[in-house]
Amino acid sequence: MKKIILNSLVLLSLLGGCKKALDVDSTRVVSERNDWNSLEDARAHLFGAYGLTRAAMADHNAHWLYGDVRSGDFTSPTRQDLKAIINNNLSASYASVEALSNWRRWYAVVNQCNVFLERIREINQADPRYIESTMTVDIAQIRFLRAFAYFYMCRIWGDVPLISSSMEGKFENKARDPQAKVLQFVKSELQLATEDLPYQYGTREDQYQTGLYYGQGLNAYRGVLATKNSAQAILAHAAAWDGDYETVATATQFVMRNYSRSGSGFISLDDLTDPNGLFYRSPRIADDNNTGGGNNPGGGNTQGGARGDVLVGFHFTFDELESSFSGHLEELTLASPFVSYKSVPDIYVTKDTIKSIFNEGDDFRFSLDTVGRPTPGIPDGRYFSNYSGRYPIFTKVKVVESGLNPNTKTSTLPTYSSSIVFTRLEDIVLLRAEALASLGEVDEAANLLNEIRIRRYDRLFYKPYDPDLHGTIIDAIFQERRKELIGEGHRWYDLVRYQKFKKQANSRVYQLIKSGGIYWPISKVVLQQNSLITQNSYWK
Repeated sequence: MKKIILNSLVLLSLLGGCKKALDVDSTRVVSERNDWNSLEDARAHLFGAYGLTRAAMADHNAHWLYGDVRSGDFTSPTRQDLKAIINNNLSASYASVEALSNWRRWYAVVNQCNVFLERIREINQADPRYIESTMTVDIAQIRFLRAFAYFYMCRIWGDVPLISSSMEGKFENKARDPQAKVLQFVKSELQLATEDLPYQYGTREDQYQTGLYYGQGLNAYRGVLATKNSAQAILAHAAAWDGDYETVATATQFVMRNYSRSGSGFISLDDLTDPNGLFYRSPRIADDNNTGGGNNPGGGNTQGGARGDVLVGFHFTFDELESSFSGHLEELTLASPFVSYKSVPDIYVTKDTIKSIFNEGDDFRFSLDTVGRPTPGIPDGRYFSNYSGRYPIFTKVKVVESGLNPNTKTSTLPTYSSSIVFTRLEDIVLLRAEALASLGEVDEAANLLNEIRIRRYDRLFYKPYDPDLHGTIIDAIFQERRKELIGEGHRWYDLVRYQKFKKQANSRVYQLIKSGGIYWPISKVVLQQNSLITQNSYWK
């Protein structure tokens, strides 16, 4: 995966974004003659698709602005564009808001995948090193990435054009397809991808991908490339968005039975919040039993000990020169003393909101004593720091690299190398609990909820789920998701699914569901370039 950003930037310049089929003034996206001859070409195009996917999520900090900032738990003290997103004023005239309304980068991913699927067999025929089994695994990864892109777009815009061919250079406008049709395509593609994806790469122990993969072993790819568990995890998310909880239950059951085969596991709080932990991309071995010692379930060895890994993530590895200033949550959330260039964070969680989220004592993520002070004995700075100040600093993710210029020895802006963690095992366990609760299996849903809770509280004072204390099982599950996954891009979509359960007439989100306002407006640029694209009705 070395220098994947460079690869993706090169491909972006070739792709011209999503000009294929959706824009005018299109050009052929990939060199016709020279790019599909060798094993090295296959690797470049495959990893380029990963790079384009990461770029679509990171550009303008899109993943967090879509998922955490919009009507979520964060607020902005100074930036008017972020305040517009928080207040659902998504047609406001800010360059960042307009950029987030444009699906161009996601169709760059789709187009790269379509071209790959159409041309990859040329390499198989031209280069004997590019064997059939490697090609099969590569095709499965591309199917996964294309499905992921369409799932992601459905959550943002609803109905989107479904394009599964590069159209051989014929550039025609295309109307939007119904979201239900697109999501059905997504689910079908993820099932196909599951069949051919391995559990792990670069090992002789996986029957689906044996031996070194592109010359590298297991540690190069763990938590980086899509696996069977990755495909089933995204299938679960896509099905949940579609309200198909039977598929959610089946897919999450697959992951929970097989996660260890991909080297994944539960993550301790130390490793979740340590700068060298989960959000820092480095090879790690998962340990299902790593829940800490003594009374502190957040314990564990943070210096090279066993760690859980991500099921789907996109990495900015510092050692491979992939760190950057932009495209990371820390750019929005950190301020002095964690970074010196900014005294006030762009976004933060107010004290009242923190107290409403972390409303139980002895929660090792964050809790307050009876007089409103951080609980003694619980390490400071896990989810929040500077609680006594005006702006509490969200420090769950804080992978800050040195800002010192090695040549001049002068201080510069810091860079960040935190991963975009889309889903991990704790997310899937809670998503399964949500599915089982919706299907009436309340006792098993409660057991899964407790599986997460017991890992996050002081065990001397831990209280399992109790409807008298925690409300209905659905309330408790979504509250636990709010605590565990804050800052990971889930909150807005959780709010939508929650209101589909509750149907609270006085809820702003429920009113947006009824009016179609849960989706973003489509960029003016897209509307101008393609006369067949119509604006979402709420934003007309």
